[in-house]
Amino acid sequence: MLNPSIALLFSAQALYWCCAMIGITLTALIGLQLAPGNALATLPLAMLVIGNLLSVQPLSLFMQRHGRRSGLLLGAVCGIAGGIFSALAISLESFLLFCLGALPIGAYQASAMYYRFAAQDAVDEQHRGRATAYVLGGGVCAALFAPAMAIWARNALPVPFTGAYLLIAALAGCALLLLWRLPPGGSSIPAGNGFAAIREMLGRPLVRTAMLTTAIGHGLMILVMNATPLAMSFCGLSLETSAEVIRWHMLGMFLPAFVAGPLVDRLGSTRMAVIGCLILISSAGIALSGLGQAYFLISSFLLGLGWNLLMVAGTTLLAQGHAPNERGQAQGLMELGNGLVAACASFASGALISNLGWSALNMAMLPLLALALLRLPMRKSLARQPG
Repeated sequence: MLNPSIALLFSAQALYWCCAMIGITLTALIGLQLAPGNALATLPLAMLVIGNLLSVQPLSLFMQRHGRRSGLLLGAVCGIAGGIFSALAISLESFLLFCLGALPIGAYQASAMYYRFAAQDAVDEQHRGRATAYVLGGGVCAALFAPAMAIWARNALPVPFTGAYLLIAALAGCALLLLWRLPPGGSSIPAGNGFAAIREMLGRPLVRTAMLTTAIGHGLMILVMNATPLAMSFCGLSLETSAEVIRWHMLGMFLPAFVAGPLVDRLGSTRMAVIGCLILISSAGIALSGLGQAYFLISSFLLGLGWNLLMVAGTTLLAQGHAPNERGQAQGLMELGNGLVAACASFASGALISNLGWSALNMAMLPLLALALLRLPMRKSLARQPG
């Protein structure tokens, strides 16, 4: 089932998640040093999400008209620019410029989220789950190599942390070269009728269920993941320990993809999404049980695993709920929903961990997971609704 496009997208995903993992490990700590108050430490991460939100729908429509490759290349260029700008902001010790530098990195993130949709375009319908999961699985490479890269890059240059963001720019440049090899060409399918098409899609229970599944999984992952390095710092754990925990979080996010994809194709998206919700509940329970390294590590691994199952299941559900000419609006709508929830999670993360603590942050997961579990069984009665 793997073809050259899947292999290129897998590699580009690995490079993107190396960038993301370096940012996850270091950005909140840099924010803590530069920000006027601890509650603003995760503001750069929130600005990254805003950059994602501002670009996710335009990118989707751009790719609908001009092809996947053009949009993905544009995103990689943004990653290069954001890495360079952020390194400059750190060297100038400017919190404002550091926040602004996160915006183009957010656009790179938005483009990388479409890699899994590009993979679905490259295969037939019965292999969509596998294609989605295999491309997401590129993050395994990041889990193996990015923590050591983050530790090395932190002090690679005389001004601490500047080397990390120059490394992000270099990795995005490598992704640019890979994505250039994707098949060129624009879409021959006209886009749907703007807002009218979006309103019509939101009226479909299948589309709403798919969006809710990925939005809750992605939002909760961002909420807890962004706060984890800060929580470990407050508990007196070292940056090296934090990087190791993030490594296991990434392994949880991506290593199961090679199993989750075939399971979604075989067992169905709803069953896998329910399992994902239960795993996220387990993650919160372990996080509430203690503050040692082992608790952080196991809960972070389960957080990543639950995210993986919800992301693969929701993405596969969405593909069943729209017609080919609605692809741009449907995929952009899903990513916009994911981004909105992630933005709220990023803004809330610093305030929750600084003012209410690690336990309150994990308790906040439970009502949203209950909502997802109540919604998912309705999928059994939903007919296939391709428009």
